[in-house]
Order: sequence, then C-alpha cells, then structure tokens
Amino acid sequence: MAACAAAVFLAGAAPAGPIDDDSRAWWALTSELSNDAMEGRDAGSGGHERAARLVAERMAAAGLQPLGENGGWFQRVPLEEVGVTDATLLGPGGELRLLDEFSVTPNTALPATLTAPIAYRGYCAADSLGDVAGKLVICHGTRREGLPSGSERVQAVRAAGAVGIATIADPGFTVEPPRWPSAYARTVRKAGDLPEPDSFVQMTLNADALGKLVPERDAGRLVAEGAAGRPLPSFDGDSATMGFVTRTAQMSSPNVIGFLPGTDPKLADQAIVLAAHLDGYGFGRAVDGDGIYNGTLDDAAYVALILHLAEQRHGEGYARPIIFAVWTGEEKGLHGSRWFLAHPTFPKERIAGNINLDQLRPIFPLKLLTVHARTDTTLGDDATAVAAARGIRVQDDPEPERNLLRRSDHWNFLQEGIPAVNFVFGFEPGSESEKIYRQWYRTGYHKPQDDLAQPMDWQAAADFNRFFYALVDRVADQPAAPAWKAGSALRPGAE
Repeated sequence: MAACAAAVFLAGAAPAGPIDDDSRAWWALTSELSNDAMEGRDAGSGGHERAARLVAERMAAAGLQPLGENGGWFQRVPLEEVGVTDATLLGPGGELRLLDEFSVTPNTALPATLTAPIAYRGYCAADSLGDVAGKLVICHGTRREGLPSGSERVQAVRAAGAVGIATIADPGFTVEPPRWPSAYARTVRKAGDLPEPDSFVQMTLNADALGKLVPERDAGRLVAEGAAGRPLPSFDGDSATMGFVTRTAQMSSPNVIGFLPGTDPKLADQAIVLAAHLDGYGFGRAVDGDGIYNGTLDDAAYVALILHLAEQRHGEGYARPIIFAVWTGEEKGLHGSRWFLAHPTFPKERIAGNINLDQLRPIFPLKLLTVHARTDTTLGDDATAVAAARGIRVQDDPEPERNLLRRSDHWNFLQEGIPAVNFVFGFEPGSESEKIYRQWYRTGYHKPQDDLAQPMDWQAAADFNRFFYALVDRVADQPAAPAWKAGSALRPGAE
C-alpha cells in the first residue's frame, strides 16, 4: 500500500528531476504517515495514535530498543486544551466569519455575549490610547522596530481598562505574511497549565475585514498605512457585538522513543538525540474543500527520514548511543520534547547533543542551508563541514524577526544546556527559490495543501537526506562530543 501511495503521488506531482531508490523508500514511509487515513495526526487524536503505533512498529523492525515508559516505546504526555467552538463578531458594517475573517484566543472565561464601543488606536502605544475603558480596541499588529510589540499592545490596552483587543494581522510582514483561514481556535498546554480564567477578549483580525468594524473609514488606506509603518489616526466608532462558546478537554499523546546502543563504552555517556515531530494540525477549516491538514513536510517526511536511517543501520550501532525521538505536541507549543526533558527516559546528563529535523522544505534546489545556532556549538561546525563537502553553503538565520530558532523542538534542548541544531533550506534574495519558498508559506504552511500531492524537488530532497546521513555519521563517530562555544549567547551561564 505504501508503494502504491508513493506511485500515485509521483504520477500526480510532476516531480522535478528523477527520484532515486533511497528517496523512493523514504517517500513511501512519508506517504504512510501523512495520507488522509492518518487524519493530520493532531496531538491526542486517533490519527496521531495510529501514526505513533506505525512509528513504534518501524522502530522495532529496524532493531532499535524501546526507550519509552515502562519498557515500552511510548512516553505519554498529559495535555489539556481549551477551544472556541463557536464565536460571533458583528460590527457596524456586517458580521465577520470566524476563522476566515477573525480568530480569538481561547479562554474559559470568555463572555457568552458582549457589546462594546469600538476604538481604533493605530499602533496602540500606551501613551496614545486615551479613554478606552469598556471598549474593544483595534490595533495594527506591526512588527516594526520602534513600535509596540504584540505583548506591549496587549498589556497597554488591558491596563487602560478595555474589554478586549482586535489586532490586525499585518500584511506588511512579508517574510511570513498572515495566513487565512485559521485551522481552528485552540490552546493546548501541559495538563493543569491552562491560562487562568480571563474575560479579556483577544482577537486577531483579517486585514481584509477591517471595513466591517470601521465602515465609516477608508479601511484599505488604514491597512496600507499601518503595513508601511506610517502614522495612523485614533478614532472612536460604533459598537460591536461578540459572543463566544468554549469547551475544555483533557488528553494524552505519546512521544515515541527508540534507542540504538553505541559500540564504544567510553562514549556511552554521550548520546545523540535525532528528533522530528509527529503531530500535525489534524482536522481544521477546509481550504478548497479539503479539511485535513496532512502535514507532509511538517513534519511527517522527517519523522520518516530518521526512521529510514534507523532501518538502514539494521541494528548496527555508531560509536555513540543514538536516541531516535519522535515528539508529539510540537505544533501546540513544543510540548513533547519539553516533557521528555522534564521527565527523561534516558539520563539527561548523558545526552550530548540534538540534531532536529523540522522547518525543511525540499521544493527548490539545495544550494544554501540555514543552520540554527550555527555559531553556538560545535554542531554548527560539523554541519558546515558536511555541507561544504557537498557543495552546499551555510548561513545564519537571515530572518531572525520570524523567531524560527525558538519555534521548533531543538530550542528546548538549547534551553537545557544541550547543544542542538536545526536546518532551513536557504535562498538568495530575489531568486526563483525565494518565490517558491514564499508561495509555500502563503499556501502550504499549516494548510491542507501541505500534502502528498504538492510539487517536490527530488534532487533537493535527496541532497538534504544525504547531508543528514553524513552529519549523523560524523557526530556519532568522531572522537569529540558536541560542545558549546565560549562566545555563545545561548550557552549555559552566558550573560
């Protein structure tokens, strides 16, 4: 069935260039993990459980040892969620559609009904709010230096006595533009760690829908001026009526963890964690009639890659021990890896490094590779050397304003003082590769279109896979363990 799934994909995707046998085997496993039967693998869902069982079966067949709880493959992560199941927002210019035109941050204390005057306050600096007590304040969500950040806007509006804030998702943030519709409105946390009940309403507004809240103004001009960072007016408008229905749920979702013992007893306390996340978005708001957010490249393909590497080893160890970790809950806040580090099934002090696979998009040629934390640990040196041997240049993150460093599971390892590394396909500004990358973030990222039918660059995929194999060979077998660099701002104890 997996081979058939891969064949169907290859027939329909017009692959760019030939696909080799190694890539074909990798993609067959990717197809098993991210076809519609897995229902997008949302943390805590039946689809995620099925995918986790498949991962465990493949680990066992590859000759790994279970490293979960109680001698098994799974480490259960207790989770709790609050979700908005329905919401209304009626402005003086018409009703806005939930998830298409606005979203809301879930909280158990959201009001069932609320009517409040509208106050537009530009960028919502604290000293420019004026009297907004009891009002719904509209703010432009710019990320420009010198203007209030998201947290500063919320803090200022809340402190001024407003009932809520509606933040315009900034179309001027072109490096990662707003994506509509939203899949759903849910907040997932570690069990017992949901936000405190809070009636303050926090909404995100599709810029195209601003006119329904301020019909007396030129909404298009306000959006354009705000996107450009130009001065914005402040004004009061008519009232908006809101209503919210929420629900809470408790669940558990498994990490799947396998172990390949090392062959050198002197390096037994220097395990390397190879990791990717299994969870996706699951079912969400349909786009073009498709409501399954398959998460093929985010991150089923790279779960498949670490499993494929294990299969190629046939139980034969590297010098260092290898932990094959497949996390849950990454999409909801890096929960699986955080839980593992707080409740390790292998002594944390015996973990020497983490190679994380996420944020990888093999949809254009691999000539340039962004290496997160490249200059912070010797893993960056290893990645640089392996890439150079394959004609691949490396770079630091060229878009730090996106905060990608902190948006994947390697961040939890860095925070724990464990050297870690993650990768993103890079591009030259203005190139065709950049166009492809930006288009994918508009139409594929966290969308149903991240599925098995999307176009792929098979040569780029193979180039990265071979880079990964070689990097693991180097890190797992070389004499020196991964280490922090003295000048790293991320290293433990750094000022």
